Amino acid sequence: MAVDSAGRVLDFGAVRFLHPEDVVFTQMLTGWRNQQLSRNLSFGTIEGRERLVTRFQESTNEYPWQWTPAHVDEFFGDLRSVKHAAQSTIRSYQAALRAFCSYVASPDYGWDRVCEQYFGTHPSQVCFGWNTAVHAQTNESDPKRRPFTRHELQAFFDRADDEVDRIATLGRKGWLPAYRDAVLFKVAYCWGLRRNEVRHLQTVDFARNPHAREFGKYGVLQVRYGKAMKGSPPKRRSVLTVFDWSTEIVADWLERGHPHMTDGLDLFPSERGALVSETALNRRFNRYCEDLGLSPGLDIHSLRRSYVTHLIESGMDALFVQHQAGHEHASTTALYTSVSSDYRVKTLRRALDSTIRDALAGMED
Repeated sequence: MAVDSAGRVLDFGAVRFLHPEDVVFTQMLTGWRNQQLSRNLSFGTIEGRERLVTRFQESTNEYPWQWTPAHVDEFFGDLRSVKHAAQSTIRSYQAALRAFCSYVASPDYGWDRVCEQYFGTHPSQVCFGWNTAVHAQTNESDPKRRPFTRHELQAFFDRADDEVDRIATLGRKGWLPAYRDAVLFKVAYCWGLRRNEVRHLQTVDFARNPHAREFGKYGVLQVRYGKAMKGSPPKRRSVLTVFDWSTEIVADWLERGHPHMTDGLDLFPSERGALVSETALNRRFNRYCEDLGLSPGLDIHSLRRSYVTHLIESGMDALFVQHQAGHEHASTTALYTSVSSDYRVKTLRRALDSTIRDALAGMED
């Protein structure tokens, strides 16, 4: 039995296998992988979907041609009630399972004929609108997630700097990774970057901005690993430097820290030369937040949320902030904006003052 590069069954003949169930299921996954590759989906997305389908099969102890909607109810009901999976996770898993069932149930790929020959039945779709989650609103993020306040942000950066000094004073080698991560967190905030975007930065990604010469050679940051659209490569964008203190942080790292870790181009390498891992970053970030007693609603993405919020608070044009963040739509930027009470009070005050002035001018007339 074999499948082609598009996921279609080429030949299933009359060969009898000792365990045909396992062989057919394995070939289904191989064919589905080929079909997804032809759609230009990322390897990470495909591997994650394959793991979900395998996990579903192991949980139900049944094969795709035996699956029923009841299996879907039981599996995802357990994920929500027992494992407390997030709503977005449930929907993502259900989308993957639905896509797999559509693939194996389609007569275009030939799995219906294979299953009829070996098992006397055929696979069918088991995910429907009435037994899966619906994407009903634009923003479904965890309501606990929020940006830093300015006081919290300063305390966090101070804690990161103190860790570098503490380890260096003890004469341990760990000061360099601590220094790297302290700079990485600041860069993520200063240019409003996602975690994966900041991890993939290289020293050659900075350039001069002829309209802002005060930033020197760090006036523009080219982001090459922006969040990709479905089936597309990473989205590139340029982010203009807006904070005058940010250039000093990068310059100091490139002079005092980066040369001791690598002679390559990666801005934030690990001790082994690869990119710094997300796990290591999350671990250090969470430890600093715990040390400061900050709420669990903060994560590395909160640095990006803070960037958008603070630019809006400082009076930056909303369209400029949208382009800086790399959002296709203004509504997406609005979801990130958590304008502080102080900003809202000042905005209201300006509006009220304007109303009062107009009213007084009218009385004088």
